[in-house]
Amino acid sequence: MADANMQDFDKRVSRINKRKRQQSSRGAVLVMADDGLITTRVRRRGARFPWRGIFVVLAVFFALKGLLLSHLGPITYDERVAKLEAGTVFEQAGAFAMKADPVTKWAAENFNTYLK
Repeated sequence: MADANMQDFDKRVSRINKRKRQQSSRGAVLVMADDGLITTRVRRRGARFPWRGIFVVLAVFFALKGLLLSHLGPITYDERVAKLEAGTVFEQAGAFAMKADPVTKWAAENFNTYLK
């Protein structure tokens, strides 16, 4: 019986030591449980996909397109995009990105109400 207890004890000790090694190598995060107990958790390894950053970049891109459309007007804006479409491959890619889509038109309408 003592041998079985000793094996369980050794397993617990090795699990605790493994967790301590992971916390020292990767770092630990303090987490408060619902009952107020503060525990440490090992930080996740590896990079996660930056969804928030991509969303912010797209929001700023569409906002700038909307501001540009609002400032230039739809006729001038479309003329400038048409000039880009007649250019090199890179300019054509820029024209594709700068075309007035529904999100850009919506942003331009909202900017018009606040800017004028």
